[in-house]
Amino acid sequence: MIRASKPTYPQTLPQLRVPRTRISTRKLTLLLVIGSIAVLSGYGLISVIPNHFDFAAAFTSFWANLAAMFFTPNVGNDSWAKLLTSLLASIQLAFITTILGAVLGLLFGLMASANLAPRWLATSVKGLMALIRAIPTILWVLIYSAALGLGPNAAVIGLTFHSMAYLAKVYANSIEEIPADTLETLRASGVSFLPLLTQAIMPTLAARFLSWTFIRFEINFANAIVVGAAAGAGGIGYQLYVASNFYF
Repeated sequence: MIRASKPTYPQTLPQLRVPRTRISTRKLTLLLVIGSIAVLSGYGLISVIPNHFDFAAAFTSFWANLAAMFFTPNVGNDSWAKLLTSLLASIQLAFITTILGAVLGLLFGLMASANLAPRWLATSVKGLMALIRAIPTILWVLIYSAALGLGPNAAVIGLTFHSMAYLAKVYANSIEEIPADTLETLRASGVSFLPLLTQAIMPTLAARFLSWTFIRFEINFANAIVVGAAAGAGGIGYQLYVASNFYF
């Protein structure tokens, strides 16, 4: 009778080598930068706190101010109708500057698109739009206020100027995302520029253009409130400025 031999197993299992995880130089640099900013921010926060500062009294006053602002509204010498009219004026300012900026932005966006315009023209327009965007909106409004005087005219021109540069960039980026083969095929079939724009580009990118335009409208509404207080453009921003200075 033949007995089956028992299988033999190795007495020691081979040790598995776990690869050591090394932190890349980029990640280490990022961690060092974040840590340095955290340390400097903490030190700066501690250094600006005056001696014998009473945190309890400060928080009590802070919550009292919040309660006064949000739960005990006071229109002062104005009426609700006047405040709603001022709010409507700020919305109108944001709407007008957004529409004007969208029209001009589309024009310059077409000239800044590398797949539609010559390279020298696209590069020049992109550089010009970048220069305009680099200057904050409030500074453009103040520049035109110095030339035209305080009022809504300077606010309209300043907000439109910056909106044009902002929308020109996003419109041009959206147009450049269209596949080059599609445009070349349409051009090879004899389609001129105007039908290419109205029948190919605009229907394809209409939803994206509309989305970016609404985003700019939100930005312009916030800017309209700021320039209403800083540049005398009126609207709800001016009413908030007056309220903060006279009767909270």
